[in-house]
Amino acid sequence: MCVVLGPFLLSLNRAIRQFILGFDKMLNAPAADRNKEPILSVLRESLDPGKPLQALEISSGTGQHVTHFAQGLRNIVWQPSEYDHQSLASIEAHRAHYRQANVKPAIHLDASLSHEHWGDFQPESLDLVLNINMIHISPMACTEGLFRGAGALLKPQGLLLTYGPYAVNGRITPQSNVDFDQSLRQRNSEWGLRDVVLLRSIAEINGLFLEKMVDMPANNKCLLFRKESLV
Repeated sequence: MCVVLGPFLLSLNRAIRQFILGFDKMLNAPAADRNKEPILSVLRESLDPGKPLQALEISSGTGQHVTHFAQGLRNIVWQPSEYDHQSLASIEAHRAHYRQANVKPAIHLDASLSHEHWGDFQPESLDLVLNINMIHISPMACTEGLFRGAGALLKPQGLLLTYGPYAVNGRITPQSNVDFDQSLRQRNSEWGLRDVVLLRSIAEINGLFLEKMVDMPANNKCLLFRKESLV
């Protein structure tokens, strides 16, 4: 016997199939689930909750962070970005799943390139640039590009927040971070934990100043760089 589906059932069937296919593309990083709320707490303490803001997340990973932050900070319009194409698909799957009006479609972004190649961003148009767990697993050119781009695109008094493990004054602690740094450098000689002193000097060249360093769970830190105001 042949069963003919009506238009409504056909449409429903297509929607279910698209949902399942999208769900399959949603990557999930356990570390992102663990650190998204502590990072959100730092963001809440550092940003004006009553003012509409524009944010760019560079290296958005799976998309877990941006969708969580968009839920908790609805006054911010979020622009996720990624270099890795599988991660871009995951971000879009998370975005489609949560249907958040304040999260824009993800864009492909190479942080090592000049900010003119990042997309349709005007100078001094952003209130926040966010970068989580990229600096230690990418070449130094990406870190330099991150600070250059943030210096150009942030408004005066805008914020660059970076998160991850760092060396401080030439020392890496605890031993687990020492071991992690060694394993990264064995995998890729251009990777490794960067020193906060070095990052601060790169930031200052680009008009950004280290305002605060916040200790985070699992031996990580949030570094908050503020763009110098000319006023």
